[in-house]
Amino acid sequence: MRVVLAEDLFLLRDGLVRLLEAHGFEIAAAVESGPELDAALAESEPDVAVVDVRLPPTHTDEGLQCALRARRARPGLPVLVLSQHVEQLYARELLADGRGGVGYLLKDRVFDAAQFVDAVRRVASGGTAMDPQVIQQLLARRSDRDRPLSRLTPRELEVLELMAQGRSNAAIATQLVVTERAIAKHTSNIFAKLGLEVSDDDNRRVLAVLAHLDRDR
Repeated sequence: MRVVLAEDLFLLRDGLVRLLEAHGFEIAAAVESGPELDAALAESEPDVAVVDVRLPPTHTDEGLQCALRARRARPGLPVLVLSQHVEQLYARELLADGRGGVGYLLKDRVFDAAQFVDAVRRVASGGTAMDPQVIQQLLARRSDRDRPLSRLTPRELEVLELMAQGRSNAAIATQLVVTERAIAKHTSNIFAKLGLEVSDDDNRRVLAVLAHLDRDR
């Protein structure tokens, strides 16, 4: 599995390269700036891009803009974002096309190698890997404005947050210590209240929910 990695801090970049290589990934390129990332994404055709949001030369949104350009050129290119903060605008843009293979992790909340490696593999395979704090902020801000979200019960909001992290009904049932049938009922209610089509594809339903909650902001 080929990875393009973009991180401007040398020690962190080198550590991520060593970690990924130790778990069987091939590092197609490891770069530190936006222009280098543009070139690497165009030339390497990676299976997944792992990018920091803020890269030289602007140290603003350089990494995300590079990833979004590459994703427009190659629809569905898996992108896992690493950031110090929740950048809601960037999360919206990343999710806007409703395609799979997206993730958003906060650097200081990646607690072990297995968690990070699992997220990279999940995104590369077309799934989602969203930090719970990112989801919470999307839901909290949206709940201030969005009437459909206010129709959800506390339990349905809890299920929605876990769903948006990329978890299947079985995983949610285990987390909440209820039956999978109960979760299926909750998810059906959530889709109905939000005006979304029911889907058996876990990744499509996550993206549908997040795109709906984050649209028109």
